[in-house]
Amino acid sequence: MAEDNKNTFTIKVITPERVFYTAEATMVEFNTTEGEIGVYKNHIPMTVIVKPGVLTITGEEVKKAALHSGFVEILQDSVTILAEVIEWPDEIDLARAESAKDRAEKRISDKTPDLDIIRAEAALQRAMARINSLN
Repeated sequence: MAEDNKNTFTIKVITPERVFYTAEATMVEFNTTEGEIGVYKNHIPMTVIVKPGVLTITGEEVKKAALHSGFVEILQDSVTILAEVIEWPDEIDLARAESAKDRAEKRISDKTPDLDIIRAEAALQRAMARINSLN
């Protein structure tokens, strides 16, 4: 059982609406503004900013979620994710995510003068996080 393993740490994922997830884990992986990161117990303490992508939690089983934005506090014996938006795969509508991806890609490729490229790229990243969390 993961709780008996000396290599586990506590992971908490909190949103403004709810405590999304809390358990013991052996590893957690997610995207940051500096790149992808994997965290094990006794990781160097730090805080990072989330970039949209898939959150993978390895414990008694592997769980995935689409993590869109937020901040992460990493301590040697815990990881706390303060997520603005995060979704379990069963909360995601694949057709809607694929439609959002197509719209974002079209906006980026059209390059109209009024295009907010940062916003369009963020929409694309969120859509891809949703799609990739289903795999």
